[in-house]
Amino acid sequence: MRSDTSRLGFYLLLAPILLWLTILIILPHVGLFIVSISEKIGPREYEYGLGNYAAFFQEPLFWRTFMRTAIMSILATALTLLFGFPIAYYIAKLTQGRTKTTLFLMCMIPFWVSELVRTFGWMILLRETGVISQGLQNLGLINAPIEFLYNDAAIMLGLVYTSILFMVVPLVTTLDSLDNSLIEAGYDLGGTSTSVMREIVIPHAMPGIVSGCIVVFMLSLGNYLTPILLGGKDSLWFTGMIYTQFITRFNWELGSAFGFLLLGLSSLVVFLGLKLSGQSLSETMGRA
Repeated sequence: MRSDTSRLGFYLLLAPILLWLTILIILPHVGLFIVSISEKIGPREYEYGLGNYAAFFQEPLFWRTFMRTAIMSILATALTLLFGFPIAYYIAKLTQGRTKTTLFLMCMIPFWVSELVRTFGWMILLRETGVISQGLQNLGLINAPIEFLYNDAAIMLGLVYTSILFMVVPLVTTLDSLDNSLIEAGYDLGGTSTSVMREIVIPHAMPGIVSGCIVVFMLSLGNYLTPILLGGKDSLWFTGMIYTQFITRFNWELGSAFGFLLLGLSSLVVFLGLKLSGQSLSETMGRA
């Protein structure tokens, strides 16, 4: 009797998450996939096939934008890790008490407002009449205003800024669990800062690194606002192309195919990242 009651309680606790996954994730993806393999042959007449996916490979603009988005997302992830790791290490290992709390809070403050507001803030800074251009003119470093917007550098800056917190948080959590005595022992045994970092700190932080990279890569790959606003209408970002197919051209079939190709790319990169790092998804999410 007690076993049956426990099993019933387990199922009742599991029901909300299963319902949420089914209604909001599984069913929409199944519907989207059906739309992606639908080909219009007449008014309200469809047949199933892979024509929408074939159109992707037949049009150079489509797959070049796809590859450009993938490469820039990987680069944004690498840069976010490069900037985020020192910040996380300083917060986790070189500060304590109120200072640690204050620094961690300062990292979170920009994310108290929406991504749209933060992106417009960068536009105010980077535009031709913005703070940076005017400041350089006032210092006499440039003679005429410079437009820092609508280029790949502006897009990369925005991607790193909007996702760095999602790199810092898992890294701080993982590094916080590293015993300081292990680092001290490394130095006592004649290790240098480089060797201690390579042999002790980074291996311990690997679950946090992989977890942060997965989240940042997915956020960058699926980002729409930052590339469009900072890169302009000609930024050639794949999510912008998906938006165009759905909203501008009302071609839901091709847009759905693009969405599944993006999903396939993110899954492939995550799988390769886990394999190269020697981590499993459960261990990464469990320790991070």
